[in-house]
Amino acid sequence: MINPIHWFHERNIHQRRIDVLANWIANRIPSGASVLDVGCGDGELAAKIQKRRPDLKIKGLEVLVRGETAIPVDAFDGCQLPYENNDVDIVMMVDVLHHSDFPQQLMDESARVAKKQIIIKDHYLQGLAAYRTLAFMDQVGNSRHGVAIPCNYLTPDQWIEMFRCSDLQVQECIDHLGLYPPPLNWLFERRLHFLAVLENISH
Repeated sequence: MINPIHWFHERNIHQRRIDVLANWIANRIPSGASVLDVGCGDGELAAKIQKRRPDLKIKGLEVLVRGETAIPVDAFDGCQLPYENNDVDIVMMVDVLHHSDFPQQLMDESARVAKKQIIIKDHYLQGLAAYRTLAFMDQVGNSRHGVAIPCNYLTPDQWIEMFRCSDLQVQECIDHLGLYPPPLNWLFERRLHFLAVLENISH
């Protein structure tokens, strides 16, 4: 039996989220860049970015590689990226780090592998009932795929400290992404989401 919440999410939220994020990210990647999508899921987001930007070369990494993916996907252990230093131009992680038990290590690894930039979309733990709202969104969006949901959400200050520890400097940060249609945006947007473009200043 189809879960009505999952059905509603897939029909009214998931595809809009993918399209909105694809537009935001595609417009921020340098021409001809090689891109590693860490925690890419089924690769649908990366494939939509690739469609908008055919000049890019995109591959994915995933802890749980699905049977069918929209881009080439390799498996990894969730901590260490199986690539050399400066192996790709861009590393992107979309709603990945709050699922990790070792987010700083994964951020450090991304900084090691990315020659130019890291693009992150994740959550801010801020505002009224933020934790409960984010945990609910995670359960609806990920539980049926077997994704771990440790709910490791960070405040804006904690994110800044993580970036600093990985020698990353914020070039751009957007917290009004427009992921949800009205009136859902009043409950689920609320500056709980951000997209950050980070420059690797250690290279």
